[in-house]
Amino acid sequence: MAQVLEFRLPDLGEGLTEAEIVRWLVEVGDVVAVDQPVVEVETAKAMVDIPCPYAGVVTARFGEEGTELPVGAPLVTVAVGASASGGETEGSGNVLVGYGTSEAPARRRRVRPAAPAAQTANGAAAREVTPPAESVARPVGTGAGHGHGHDTAPADEETRSDGPVPVISPLVRRLARENGLDLRELHGSGPDGLILRADVEYALRAAEVHGRSAAQPTVEPHTPVAATRSSAPPAGIRVPLKGVRGAVADKLSRSRREIPDATCWVDADATELMRARAAMNAAGGPKIALLALLARICTAALARFPELNSTVDMEAREVVQLDQVHLGFAAQTERGLVVPVVRDAHARDAESLTAEFARLTEAARTGTLTPAELTGGTFTLNNYGVFGVDGSTPIINHPEAAMLGVGRIIPKPWVHEGELAIRQLVELSLTFDHRVCDGGTAGGFLRYVADCVEQPAVLLRTL
Repeated sequence: MAQVLEFRLPDLGEGLTEAEIVRWLVEVGDVVAVDQPVVEVETAKAMVDIPCPYAGVVTARFGEEGTELPVGAPLVTVAVGASASGGETEGSGNVLVGYGTSEAPARRRRVRPAAPAAQTANGAAAREVTPPAESVARPVGTGAGHGHGHDTAPADEETRSDGPVPVISPLVRRLARENGLDLRELHGSGPDGLILRADVEYALRAAEVHGRSAAQPTVEPHTPVAATRSSAPPAGIRVPLKGVRGAVADKLSRSRREIPDATCWVDADATELMRARAAMNAAGGPKIALLALLARICTAALARFPELNSTVDMEAREVVQLDQVHLGFAAQTERGLVVPVVRDAHARDAESLTAEFARLTEAARTGTLTPAELTGGTFTLNNYGVFGVDGSTPIINHPEAAMLGVGRIIPKPWVHEGELAIRQLVELSLTFDHRVCDGGTAGGFLRYVADCVEQPAVLLRTL
């Protein structure tokens, strides 16, 4: 006899508490094997395929594509036969309130305010979801009498006098509670009136705008009509800051708030560096990327100026100089800016750096970077020259202490050996945390990098 087991969104590590469903990889009725990926989700760190630990037939899916789910929310239910269960006789035994499972994947009913007769008819369902505690659960079952979910967002239920308020997750409920927002006054924009995070955030913004307009003097009758509309939210396309873009926005905002940064820059003659790279690639073997040579120069400079390979511990009021260089590099993708990290860059030669840059860049393009490959950087190399620009003053990748920027390399007039000549010039910039060092140290680092770009022969032995 088949047994229905529930698979929930697992803990994805790195402190992640939620993920957005990007694409379902199975349909209801599909047969799945153990560890077969069933859904592709996007976290604040990366795109991840989630494998199912059960073998059997998918009986229900929870969540539309584009829905954000908290860790622990049901993803799918699987009917497991005695021969396919691998000896497992019981599932988790619990699901969050409102997440029924069934052999028949019918759309789950949601209790709505209605006439007294309707309330009486739905009384049993209303009582079933009355407890508001986040840990309330009920057993997984296959019998009738429980609501079923199929391609709808799992909802955390908020109790109200005339029935439950469907809320997508405890995180949304907490956001409303912390801001004093009554969920009973909201109308959700999700399926069947489900209240999403966007609904709560919009209500909070509207309340803020209303509070500002209420504090303004009353508009006199002769005031132009246009003036009375100045407090209305601006019209336009609203793009949610979530997933990778939301994480980047949070990190950049934190960096700007906490790090007193400064930037210095210098023009350098990269003609000899370009010649050296051409000679290395002409000798045969794997091609050496320009970014790899710049990374090798960076690690050499950090060995001389270790203050810039550090982080600030404000609680201990200490600057922590780090022993290893984990080099991040900015990569633009369709999902936004990401910063993959090359581990132990100081111990790699140019060939190894080239291979790792290529691997991480491809993973960034396809959205398959793991959380571990996006965290733990100690210094960032930003090659914004690929966008055809000469200079930039970037925001430091918190909690690092510095970032080296490299502009485009283009031919320009330059005085070389006392004569005017056309040389390959590049603008280098260093944005640094002024708490970790002063301008002299930052200038010394940047000048050393520029000298290596102009005369790379001194580094050829270690490349």
